[in-house]
Amino acid sequence: MKIFIFFSITLTYVFFGNGSNANPLPYEAIFNFGDSISDTGNADKTHPPFPSNSPYGSTYFKHPAGRLSDGRLIIDFIAEAYGLPFLPAYLNLTKDQDIKKGVNFAFAGATALDFEYFIKNGVDKPATDKSLSIQLGWFKTIKPSICKSKEECDGFFKKSLFLVGEIGGNDIIAHLSYRNVTGLRELVPPMVEAITNAIITLIEEGAVELAVPGNFPIGCISGVLTLVNSTQKDDYDQFGCLTSYNTFIEYYNGQLKQAIETLRQKHPQVKIMYFDYYNDAKRLFQTPQQYGFTSDKNEIIKACCGASGTYNVNVYIPCGSPSTTVCPDPSKVINWDGAHFTEAAYKQIAKGLVEGPFVNPSLESPPFKIA
Repeated sequence: MKIFIFFSITLTYVFFGNGSNANPLPYEAIFNFGDSISDTGNADKTHPPFPSNSPYGSTYFKHPAGRLSDGRLIIDFIAEAYGLPFLPAYLNLTKDQDIKKGVNFAFAGATALDFEYFIKNGVDKPATDKSLSIQLGWFKTIKPSICKSKEECDGFFKKSLFLVGEIGGNDIIAHLSYRNVTGLRELVPPMVEAITNAIITLIEEGAVELAVPGNFPIGCISGVLTLVNSTQKDDYDQFGCLTSYNTFIEYYNGQLKQAIETLRQKHPQVKIMYFDYYNDAKRLFQTPQQYGFTSDKNEIIKACCGASGTYNVNVYIPCGSPSTTVCPDPSKVINWDGAHFTEAAYKQIAKGLVEGPFVNPSLESPPFKIA
């Protein structure tokens, strides 16, 4: 199990818009909470740095940039679309740094559930204790540097976007070795409750516009395909994805959407958007060529960066290790390292959110196109 935790922790390892007072930006700041899907440098601050020749960050930044992909993440594309700079990671902030355009609290390996939950339930501890509640604590710590009075905070946060997740993927991964896919459903109520409580906390702190992503079709992710390693043909759909694991995510997302709807009724003054990561990403696996990816059904579910095996994933040899290879063109594939997607995939997912139709209700109209 220690090998699995190592695998989890490793895989879970400018642009400024030209706004003016006459034409204010739709969002003046973005505050993000989550895990490695949106971490832009927090985990990188607390772990040994990637070597300079690491494939992480190679597509866009040309060097490791605190992101677990070959380039930009969904949160980066969203910031660009709204004329905002890439969000600085909370742990990288300097004393006099301007944080009025937003901060990123996401931490690779983070869970929706607190560290104690895993200890209490006899599950191996997550890769980090920087759970969603810890990230909320960071936000509260930094809030006095953003605004001083309730009136000032209410005015500022009225023009801010809060992203709560994606988070919960690491909670699920941590239990894969302990529960079958049916047993995973027991995780859903406490996970949804943790995310719901985070939303309530942010509303109490002054947030009036929040986006809450569901989870991805994990049955199509090369790392999960490798870990499950089913030899039963009937376990897979026509696209090579694990049907039961995607069905589980549909169930989880359904419960999360119900909780969001309840919050909307209790807080009608607040706009709570649901980001449909599941269908936004699943379409890429179903018709990859339509979005510029390879049409080869075997290649599309393989990791670009990896070592060996059916899905180019080896839990003992994570992406970036000396014996791993990187595919010739990451822009042609969806899976990056077994746990994360490529910049090209994140770009398409971000477009599906910012330009529709995978968000409900819609975001404000962006001043810039995602190109």
